[in-house]
Order: sequence, then C-alpha cells, then structure tokens
Amino acid sequence: MRGRIMDAFTAGLLQRIKTTESDLTRAREDGDDFLADVEQGELDDLHRLAAEHGVEIGATSV
Repeated sequence: MRGRIMDAFTAGLLQRIKTTESDLTRAREDGDDFLADVEQGELDDLHRLAAEHGVEIGATSV
C-alpha cells in the first residue's frame, strides 16, 4: 500500500513541477516579471520538496 501512495505522490509532484515550469516559461515570454518571480519561487519549493523525499526530477528544470 505505501508504495502506491509514494508513486502517486511522486507522479503528482513531477506533474506540478512540469506545470510550474510551463507557467514560468509563459510568464517570462510575456514579460511578466512579477508572475515569473512567483512561479520561480514555487518551482524552487517543489524542487526542495522533491529533494527532501528523494524524488529525482531529472532534466526538468528551466
């Protein structure tokens, strides 16, 4: 049971990272510095969370 929970956690975390990276790219392309800062902060938090739980994120960073 625990393995399945971690798999769902990992999948959810990786999806959030992917979405946040996309949002960050869009904010930068639109020249929205405030939103880019917000998205970068979120991405930093997600990367920290992944590291704390041993989730490898590979080459997904912006």
